[in-house]
Amino acid sequence: MTSIKERIRSALPWCALYAYRKIRSLPEDLPVLIPFLFSSTKTPTTFINRLKIIYKCYRISYSIESPHMENEMVRVIAAILSTPPETPGAIVEAGSYKGSSTAKLSIAASLAGRKLIAFDSFEGLPENHEEHGKNIFGGDAYFPSGSYAGSLEEVKKSVARFGVLDVCEFKKGWFEQTMPGFSQPVCTAYVDVDLETSTRTCIQHLYPLVISNGTLFSQDGHLPLIINLLNSNEFWEKEMGQSKPAMPDLGKRKLVAIVKD
Repeated sequence: MTSIKERIRSALPWCALYAYRKIRSLPEDLPVLIPFLFSSTKTPTTFINRLKIIYKCYRISYSIESPHMENEMVRVIAAILSTPPETPGAIVEAGSYKGSSTAKLSIAASLAGRKLIAFDSFEGLPENHEEHGKNIFGGDAYFPSGSYAGSLEEVKKSVARFGVLDVCEFKKGWFEQTMPGFSQPVCTAYVDVDLETSTRTCIQHLYPLVISNGTLFSQDGHLPLIINLLNSNEFWEKEMGQSKPAMPDLGKRKLVAIVKD
């Protein structure tokens, strides 16, 4: 049976629903957005540059379906801009969906003078039998094959309209097919792939390429199977050949930062 809250939401026009959602998220967004706005970055940016980034993030989220929050994307952008300009390294995204995150990351990549490499099947999630049950917030975590699909053409159009298409390179295909041949140094990686198997593949191939003090972000730190994977000493020691890195937000937030020592 539909709740009263759900009925009200379904009756609201999109602009009002968007405003409602963003106002509700301000307690989480502001503690990230305000320090970003008033902090300097290693890549030279002005207050106006950073204000425009925040504005564009909200504008893109209004125009394109975006499973992430503004504070999450700004944290990733801040990491990109905190890398010294003389340090080599591309920006990598795994999981583009409709192109919202790709467009936002492309803006940061352009400011930083870096390439954005976007990996995605552009066909949605692969066939899987993963059972996550409930996420840490109590919501259903169900990811059937084909969900979260956005075509390559759709993503390119999103980036061309809202971001910087010239800095982007797209790797179409399943991660296990496209990532093994990738060998560029990575300054920042953003992984939003929903599945434990896909997260494992991304970390195995991308984390070794992350530069010292670079960061791999997982957008899936709220999903039980991925929490178990990232929290597994056996995974880090046997498959990655290192001790488990610190991940203070794991199991507490969706976005988890894994900093390369």
